[in-house]
Amino acid sequence: MKQAVMIRPGEIEFRDIPVPRPGKGQVLIRVRRIGVCGSDVHVLHGKHPFTSYPVVQGHEFSGLIEDVGRDVARLRPGMAVTAIPQEVCGVCPLCRRGDYHICDGLKVRGFQAPGCAQEWFVTEADKIVPLPASFTLEQGAFVEPVAVGVHAAGRAGRLGGRRVAVLGAGPIGNLLGQVARAGGAKVLITDVSDFRLGVAVRCGLRSVSNANVESLAEASVRVFGKAGFDVAFECAGVEATLGAAIETIRKGGTIVVVGVFGQHPRVNIGFVQDRELSLVGTLMYQRRDFIRAVRLMKESRVVTEPLDSRHFAFADYSEAYAFIDAQADKSMKVFVDV
Repeated sequence: MKQAVMIRPGEIEFRDIPVPRPGKGQVLIRVRRIGVCGSDVHVLHGKHPFTSYPVVQGHEFSGLIEDVGRDVARLRPGMAVTAIPQEVCGVCPLCRRGDYHICDGLKVRGFQAPGCAQEWFVTEADKIVPLPASFTLEQGAFVEPVAVGVHAAGRAGRLGGRRVAVLGAGPIGNLLGQVARAGGAKVLITDVSDFRLGVAVRCGLRSVSNANVESLAEASVRVFGKAGFDVAFECAGVEATLGAAIETIRKGGTIVVVGVFGQHPRVNIGFVQDRELSLVGTLMYQRRDFIRAVRLMKESRVVTEPLDSRHFAFADYSEAYAFIDAQADKSMKVFVDV
């Protein structure tokens, strides 16, 4: 089978390797769709702080079960599935208390462990998430990023009836905004890209603001009135965006840091202290977040079709990255079809 290996930043090599066989408690998946994530692009450019080379990428995907190993129940060949890409130790204090997604020895497939950028892929049966028969292959590959949004939303507590600002309308910000709306929140989403804001509107997020022409404070008054917003999700990983959230949110508000910051931001921590703001981090997800993501998508409370930007053949993996770099903010989710 063919396997795509990034041997160094910006260089992908295709290798012929044997088709893996599932061992005890494992499942063999025929990979069909791989979504390219912003973190994958960081690896491409050599800017991911926790990835070394060579690396087999791919962590958001869908496929069909080809075979199952011994002692695997309730899973059978032909089922459409995705899989959780975390490898955890199960014995550290964090794992033992149930926070395995921040395991002390966490490895993520596609970064610190081999990913699914190959024709067939083996993973543990307990990582498998079955997909509804109604799902397209693209929806299946979207489950992972939707689960990111589900987990991030949960870090802010119950959102029903609350006023939420999502800062950054890329794929994660868009999906998180939809999750917040599904949870009963009134949502404002901001970005500097009219293209991404247009996609947000197509997804039903109608309160949008271009940060280049309207400040967050101005947008907040326009959308929420004097009440302002009491929850913010920073999804851009930009100092100015985080600073605007801290300076604009209501006293006692919660700011969830979702974006990955390439540089250490300088922000007004005095406001965090004086206004009793809660500054919260979020990392990845747990299985329950995947299950909720599937349910929200099945019920069309989170839609993904407007984010589908372009498909590339597996042999054209490098061209997929070139397209993303060339399009910049004018693409959302690029898929590699295997």
